[in-house]
Amino acid sequence: MIIAGIPAYNEEKTIARVILQAQKHVDAVVVCDDGSSDLTGEIAHRLGAIVLHHDKNSGYGAAIKTLFRKAREMNSDVMVTLDADGQHNANVIPTLVNPVLDDKADIVIGSRLIQHNDEIPTYRRAAIKILTKLSNGSSNEKLSDAQSGFRAYGKKAILKLKLAEEGMGVSAEILMKARQNDLRVAEVPIQANYRGLETSTHNPLTHGLSVLGTIIRLVVEERPLLYLGLPGAVILGIGAIFGLLTLQLYSIENRIVTNVALASLAFTLLGFFSLFTAITLYAILRLSQKQQLERQH
Repeated sequence: MIIAGIPAYNEEKTIARVILQAQKHVDAVVVCDDGSSDLTGEIAHRLGAIVLHHDKNSGYGAAIKTLFRKAREMNSDVMVTLDADGQHNANVIPTLVNPVLDDKADIVIGSRLIQHNDEIPTYRRAAIKILTKLSNGSSNEKLSDAQSGFRAYGKKAILKLKLAEEGMGVSAEILMKARQNDLRVAEVPIQANYRGLETSTHNPLTHGLSVLGTIIRLVVEERPLLYLGLPGAVILGIGAIFGLLTLQLYSIENRIVTNVALASLAFTLLGFFSLFTAITLYAILRLSQKQQLERQH
């Protein structure tokens, strides 16, 4: 079974066209109405879509998580996610699905940057490139558009991707967890339509900071000893140097230099906190990995 999953928030103007186009290429359309205050959910229901309701607006990532849960419940072979505002051409769904059906990829991303697209605003193109570089660095992929929401997920991805992010950072989380689960990721070119559309309910700066925060958190969680433990050890060493300097000044001048002593205390506390956090996260990570191995066996 192939389904289309559509996260939607106040998209009554465009949701009908997206659903009708998607229905031509999939077995079922599932819409997650993320707390809309307009007729988005009712329109989707009347057009025959399966509608999942959030009581309040919980975020793009929360809607994607709900769609993944529904895809697992429906035992779907492929789920295609696309936006409800019409920027994604649902008639391209077969192009995304075919590599999955041919067992060439577990996740296929519709890239807006493989082919030239004049309709992408300059600021958005620049943001896509920056965030994609950061995502590539954290997931070891070489993608051109890591932020595209037009994606196809095979059964293996549907079953293995257990997501936590509620906001826009879910796209980066998916790529990170795809690498952790040995999922194959591919791209196909798409043309996105931005003409006359309110392309995002999020401020671009807020969107970018949300994704950046997610990338940083995921990287730190994956390698806590490197990204927290090592800096913590360095900071602790600086604290020790300031502590020795405090003792030296006291032995020479018989007084404590307040600024130097406070610097020593601050660096020492920060270093200990960073090391403690790194060790704790590492222990949690190892325990989680051990539990996963036990479940596999």
